[in-house]
Amino acid sequence: MIVAIDGPAGAGKSTVAKILAKKLGFLYIDTGAMYRALTLKALENNIDINDENKINELALKASIDLRGNPDGSLSIFLDGRDVSLDIRQPRITRFVSDVSKIKGVRQVLVKMQRELGEKGDCVLEGRDIGTVVFPDAQKKFFIDASSQVRANRRFKELKGLNQDVEEVDVAKDLANRDKIDSSRKVSPLRKAPDAIYIDTTELSIEGVVEKMLELCKENG
Repeated sequence: MIVAIDGPAGAGKSTVAKILAKKLGFLYIDTGAMYRALTLKALENNIDINDENKINELALKASIDLRGNPDGSLSIFLDGRDVSLDIRQPRITRFVSDVSKIKGVRQVLVKMQRELGEKGDCVLEGRDIGTVVFPDAQKKFFIDASSQVRANRRFKELKGLNQDVEEVDVAKDLANRDKIDSSRKVSPLRKAPDAIYIDTTELSIEGVVEKMLELCKENG
């Protein structure tokens, strides 16, 4: 079974996806981490984020591997190096939407994501899983929350990773990502017609996961 979870940044996709995958015994795949890894590679190689040709070439050569851990978390490897923490830096967040809107990049990474998903039962989360990557996924969810709540959640997440950030800056970055993700020409962020919409603004993580778990168990 493939469970597709889409939604804007900070809506709680990663948190609920990790827990849901663990409860179902499925592989958890954070597709956004793949775009972050490529963004990291571009910045480390001093490549202009607006140079689509060079970034497309980088995507074709990059080795991005996602490995599930016993605790349900996910480790991200870029060219054999664990970059799980590096990709959460504010500078990556600032440019990842610019990289992910590039058509060639999406074609390469979507192919990788499909190959990962076709290996067995999994929970994938991102922005175009139910619309582009796996439009025939057995279960689709669109997770959302108010912009204020999303900014606060992301701020707390980054502070938990010892990142030196200000909540106002996190809110600005999220607003910018929302604009780019929703307006890009290739695979824009949108709810699939058959996706179940869940507003997590006033819901607990446990409540959201239990609701999704029940729905995933319906009809197998």
